[in-house]
Amino acid sequence: MKAIWKGTVLAESNDTIVVEGNHYFPAGSLVMGHFRPSETHSRCPWKGTASYHDVVVGSETNKDAAWFYPEPSEKAANIKDRVAFWKGVSVIV
Repeated sequence: MKAIWKGTVLAESNDTIVVEGNHYFPAGSLVMGHFRPSETHSRCPWKGTASYHDVVVGSETNKDAAWFYPEPSEKAANIKDRVAFWKGVSVIV
């Protein structure tokens, strides 16, 4: 699987976990030069508190386009150290 935005590969892995239709990539598969920490957080009733990264490609920023659960609940332990995408980021085979 590949996560792509603006023609740029953000992450690539054969080891994604699908939860609620979203592919969670291993953190080690991210091209870290395209990510900037965000102050945004949200809460999922069963996964816990999510943190976000802005995705940066060239001079363009996709605010909060990547999210992860630094300390997921026990029910979501399988997505610890994994990142998912939205906001126009394509996830393809």
